[in-house]
Amino acid sequence: MMLEEFRKFAMRGNVVDLAVGVIIGAAFGAIVTSIVGDIIMPVIGAVTGGLDFSNHFIPLSKSVTAATLAEAKKQGAVLAWGNFVTVVINFLIIAWVLFLVVRALNRVMAREAEKPAKPAEAPRSEVLLQEIRDILASKPAQPA
Repeated sequence: MMLEEFRKFAMRGNVVDLAVGVIIGAAFGAIVTSIVGDIIMPVIGAVTGGLDFSNHFIPLSKSVTAATLAEAKKQGAVLAWGNFVTVVINFLIIAWVLFLVVRALNRVMAREAEKPAKPAEAPRSEVLLQEIRDILASKPAQPA
């Protein structure tokens, strides 16, 4: 009984659509992470004189003496603010791109709504009956 209910729930359109959305969202997130990490952050680093946010951190214990974030995390607690900046930039890019996509879709849907609906064509039998009516109407009336 419970298994049958779960199957009905899982196979509903909304659940399947949501699953597809999550999978596509995860793939899109990986693309944006690559864009930020491989394209945008190096450009920002070049403009700011080699600044690389990913290795910026504040040590929270005296035992942390490493220069890179990965090594510093092995030595003790650190406040990795540079990584946080990178994640915030990722989020802003994702939000901006999604905004542009939704905006474009809304414009397309608005244009489609503005188009006048095509009148439906009459079935072939109605067209033939109208032609017969018109032919009969054009003939002079014959006395009975």
